[in-house]
Amino acid sequence: MGGTVALNEAEVKEFFVRASGPGGQNLTRDATAVELRFNVPASSLADDVKARVIALGGRHVTSDGSLVVMSRAFRSQAENRKAARARLVALLKRAATPPKKRRATTPGRAVLQERRMLKERQSAAKRTRSARGDAFR
Repeated sequence: MGGTVALNEAEVKEFFVRASGPGGQNLTRDATAVELRFNVPASSLADDVKARVIALGGRHVTSDGSLVVMSRAFRSQAENRKAARARLVALLKRAATPPKKRRATTPGRAVLQERRMLKERQSAAKRTRSARGDAFR
C-alpha cells in the first residue's frame, strides 16, 4: 500500500486566531496562531486511513470527526501556518502506513531448558530453607 496520501487543499479549512500567553503588543494586535481543521469522515482518504487518522489524532479530533491542528509557537503567521501544515502532513503520512502484523513466536528449546534449570535451582534453594525434616528429598 505504501505511505503516500493525496491531500486536497479544499478539504483543509484554515483559521487565524489570537495566540495566548505573553507576547506584548504583537500578541494582542495580530492573529498569529493558526488552526487547521480537517474533516476526516468527509475526506477523500481510504476508510482504513481515516480510522488510523482518528486514532492517532486522539483528543485533537472533535465529536463530529474533524481533526484540529494548532500552531502558535512562532511570532509570525506564515511560520505558524507552515508548522501547522507540516504537522498535519506528518500525521497523515503516519496514518497512511498500515501497522505491521505481529507474528507469534515460541521460545527456543535452549531457552526452555535454561528456564527449567533455573526453576529447579530455585526450588532446591527453597527446599533447603524449609523447616520440615524432609528438606533433602
